[in-house]
Amino acid sequence: MNLQHQPQNGVVLPPLSSFVCDWEQDEPFSEEDLRAIEAIESRFYNNKRPFSDSSAAKDDADDASPDNSARRSHRRRRLPRSLVALQHPNAHSLSPCQGYSRMRLPVIKFAGQIMYSRTFADVEKSAEKLLKILEEKKRQMVQIPLGFDIEWKPSFRSGVPPGKVAVMQICHGTSHCHVLHLIHSGIPKNLQILLEDPLILKVGAGIRGDAAKVFRDYKISVKGLEDLSFHANRKLGGSPNQWGLASLAEKLLSKQLKKPNKIRLGNWETPVLSKEQLQYAATDAFASWHLFQAIKDLPEAQVESTDKSGKVEDVPQQ
Repeated sequence: MNLQHQPQNGVVLPPLSSFVCDWEQDEPFSEEDLRAIEAIESRFYNNKRPFSDSSAAKDDADDASPDNSARRSHRRRRLPRSLVALQHPNAHSLSPCQGYSRMRLPVIKFAGQIMYSRTFADVEKSAEKLLKILEEKKRQMVQIPLGFDIEWKPSFRSGVPPGKVAVMQICHGTSHCHVLHLIHSGIPKNLQILLEDPLILKVGAGIRGDAAKVFRDYKISVKGLEDLSFHANRKLGGSPNQWGLASLAEKLLSKQLKKPNKIRLGNWETPVLSKEQLQYAATDAFASWHLFQAIKDLPEAQVESTDKSGKVEDVPQQ
């Protein structure tokens, strides 16, 4: 909803841009809405301040004053701070009700086609398609970043290591995302070529850790890494933060990236991934790609940096 300064019975409302809610877009507040908001705000403030007959009489006298009539009418139409705060792109950092504002953010979700491959032949075909797309873009002098992420089966027992990388997801835009079930297929040679090519950008949050995990499990060194947390800090300035995908999505996209533990910590070695697992995996890779585009479009922060490259060092052979 994006309300401009529209007069309502002669009263000008403050703008409420980027207000995240379930109401129909561009639907103005009705008089009934305003009265409900006024009643809530009135009860809140009346309950907080001491009340006495003398103060009530004074308020009644003040309200009866002609000079205060217009001001009181305008005050009735002012939105509570809890609602006004939500018009800010980073509403969760302004409102004291952080859980509420985060809950009201729209959910980021990959809406394109999920290409699921679980056999060696299928993964090989997916890698071939990706290489052809990248080669075509290279001829057009266009560099495509690949949203990159991995999943594995966690261990909840002391002394038992987590499983190997079970799933690798690669996204190169809004239309297609490849989810590769490596625990059943292994890594074909053409996928290894793609991963080890330093000219093919792989972007993600904490991507160096993901690359190290791939090397430990498959002895393949993933190159061409671009860490989203590093780039966000360089563009945003200020004290460096260790950004994750979810926090970056809130900060830069004003969207919520859901990370339900039931899926995140689930069995990624299952014979066939569920629809929920496929959607989770594809959305993570898509969020990495999307955030890279958003960070790239931000202006440079006016701060000095000792590292100008912006690249994560390739994971060394161990």
